[in-house]
Amino acid sequence: MSQQLLMCQGINKTYIDGDNEVEVLTQLDMSLSSHELLAVTGRSGSGKSTLLHILGTLDNPTKGTVLFNGQDIHGFTGAKQAEFRNRHLGFIYQFHHLLAEFSALENVMMPLLIAGIGSAKAKQRALALIGQVGLKDRAQHKPSQLSGGERQRIAIARALVNRPSLVLADEPTGNLDSENSQSIFDLLKELRDEQGTSFVVVTHDLQLASRLDRVVNLTAGKINPVATLIGV
Repeated sequence: MSQQLLMCQGINKTYIDGDNEVEVLTQLDMSLSSHELLAVTGRSGSGKSTLLHILGTLDNPTKGTVLFNGQDIHGFTGAKQAEFRNRHLGFIYQFHHLLAEFSALENVMMPLLIAGIGSAKAKQRALALIGQVGLKDRAQHKPSQLSGGERQRIAIARALVNRPSLVLADEPTGNLDSENSQSIFDLLKELRDEQGTSFVVVTHDLQLASRLDRVVNLTAGKINPVATLIGV
C-alpha cells in the first residue's frame, strides 16, 4: 500500500521586482504518495519550475510548509538540506547538465562519490544502472559522443544512482522527438516499478502527462481543479 511521501501546505512564493511584488505560487496544497508518477502541467509562467525548486530545497517558500516523510525540509540547516538532497532526491533537467569533460560512467558515479561511497562500489553501482537504461556499451563515452536521447538516459541514471525516494524532473522530454519521449516514459515507469521511486514531472508534453499516474495543472500559481480533473 502506498504511503504519503510529500505534503505541501499553503505554499506561497513571492519575488520582489523593484517596487513590485510578484506572486508566483498562491496557497498551493499538494500531496504525493510513495511510488507515484505525478505530472505537473501548465503554461509558461504558471509556477511549475518554482514549485519544483521549492520541493527540491533549491528555493524557499515565502509562506507554507513542505513535509517529506513528516519532516519540514525547509526547517533544515543548509548543510542538512544538502545532505537531504544527496540522500533522498534526484534531479532530471530538460538540458541534461552532464559534465562534458567526464565520461557517462563518471557522470553517473558523481553523486555516489559526493556521498562518500568508495570508488569501486560507486563504479559497480553506476555500471549496473547504465546497463539498466540500455547504455552499457556507451559507458566510457563523453556526452558529446552521445545522442540527445542517450544523454537524457545517462542523466536519468545519474538521478537514480543514489536510490532516491523522489526524483524531480523538469521537462525531461522537452528536447526529444516522440520516439525518444516514449522511450524515456517507459524507462521512468520501469525504474519506478523496480526501485519504488516517486517522480514529480513538470512537462508541457500532455501526451506524456496523460500516461503518468496523476496530473495536476497549475494556473497562475494555483492548482486548477477543473483542468486537473480532466488531466490536462
